[in-house]
Amino acid sequence: MTGESLPIDKEVGDEVFCGTMNLYGAIDIKATSLGENSSLQKLIDLVKAADEKQAPTQRIADKWATWLVPVALAIAIVAWIVTGNIERGVTVLVVFCPCALILATPTAIMAAIGQATKYGVLIKSGEALETLGALNTLVFDKTGTLTYGNLEVSDVISLRDDLSGGDLLKIVASCEKLSEHPLAKAIVKNAKEANIDVEEPKDFKMYPGKGVTCTNSYGNVYAGNAKFLLEYNIDVDVDSQLDKLKHEGKASIIVALNGEVVGLVGLSDVIREDSKEMIERLDELGCESILLTGDNSQTADYFAGQVGISKVFGNLLPEEKLSWIEKLKSEGKKVCMIGDGVNDAPALKTADVSVAMGSVGSDVAIEAADIALLGDDIGKIPYLKKLSNSTLFTIKANIAMSMAINAAAIICSVLGLLNPVTGAIVHNAGSCLVVLNAALLYDRHFDDSIKKIDTEHTQHSHYHFHDDGEHTHSHEGVKIIDEIVTDNGIKHMHAHKHSIARKSCELHHN
Repeated sequence: MTGESLPIDKEVGDEVFCGTMNLYGAIDIKATSLGENSSLQKLIDLVKAADEKQAPTQRIADKWATWLVPVALAIAIVAWIVTGNIERGVTVLVVFCPCALILATPTAIMAAIGQATKYGVLIKSGEALETLGALNTLVFDKTGTLTYGNLEVSDVISLRDDLSGGDLLKIVASCEKLSEHPLAKAIVKNAKEANIDVEEPKDFKMYPGKGVTCTNSYGNVYAGNAKFLLEYNIDVDVDSQLDKLKHEGKASIIVALNGEVVGLVGLSDVIREDSKEMIERLDELGCESILLTGDNSQTADYFAGQVGISKVFGNLLPEEKLSWIEKLKSEGKKVCMIGDGVNDAPALKTADVSVAMGSVGSDVAIEAADIALLGDDIGKIPYLKKLSNSTLFTIKANIAMSMAINAAAIICSVLGLLNPVTGAIVHNAGSCLVVLNAALLYDRHFDDSIKKIDTEHTQHSHYHFHDDGEHTHSHEGVKIIDEIVTDNGIKHMHAHKHSIARKSCELHHN
């Protein structure tokens, strides 16, 4: 609900939002309000209200069509009356038939949507693509959008000269090996990726919201927060290191060995590699970037500084994000919201155009958004802006072309240079030119950094349950993940690469 990237420790008596995930252990939660008054229902109501407020988009061609037909009728009648030749009036009506004008927008939109689909971008409507070209403000969520939303070890700080970073990681990974806490799991994962043999701990004890203790070959190990270590009369004099990690929006675990603090481990959400470059490219396109996040202000400021965003607002709940979008729109700005979480849905629905992360994004966010990025490639945002700008230019060029052809044909019809048959040929020639010009969008090259989807080697994951351990399909060339053997059979996930076509993967589905 809040969209924070790091887990929050809760104690007896603390309030939690509807939708809060318990990451370890067992707890009792008391419901303090009815379902219709819950924070989740309020969020759903916000999405519905935002949807009802959306004004219908008036397409470019529609604006011309409101006066085009009356003008055509008027010119045809005047030509008939002035010349006395009804054939000239009929010819005017033939050449003035707005086929080319009607084709100007949908053909360009269709070509642009086809172009975007090849690069893993799903655009749900032509209105969204048209609106995107006029945008000047892009608002980003942080967790899962500018970052991966996954905790990883970022800092291993040893405070003893005779203890290397690798040794410190080995000590704390052993102590955290049996812990269910997400920070502990991230540390153990990092140690295994570094090919460190994680020792089995002895006398392991876990204290929720505080830390863990154990004994291993190094001695008595304590890992947790400062308050936890002080309970064991361990002197914790690491304020400067803790402040630095906190300022950078990182979680920290203090490690003590045999009653002495020997180091710290910092953990952080990981910024997407292309986030900074993406913001720079948007700046070059004349777009303002803003960060709205549920994270605390210090974390928000640090991550915004890393990617180059100057306007930052933290500690925001879903309704506060929505309020900011409304405020920006009231200032006359055209706003695009990019997010992935349930808490982003109201803001996504309220923005002029919205983009959701298609893979990691929640179903609510994807449903609320106008555009979905299939590969969660945030670097495609500038590509989308360029595609929209080019689409708008093509639409306007098509309209101008069709109007110029119509104007020339009308003059020729009034002067008697065209008859209904030749007028029909000119009319259809204009329509063909508009379609051909729009079709050029489909294969136009916009950005060297944007890659097409590899439809022949797409990563696909499955989760299966095999009765009595009997596999019902081939596991050849398949990577087995998290296999769990139970009395009733085997559960595991496996991943493999195959073409998007289902028939190429039947052995792994049946």
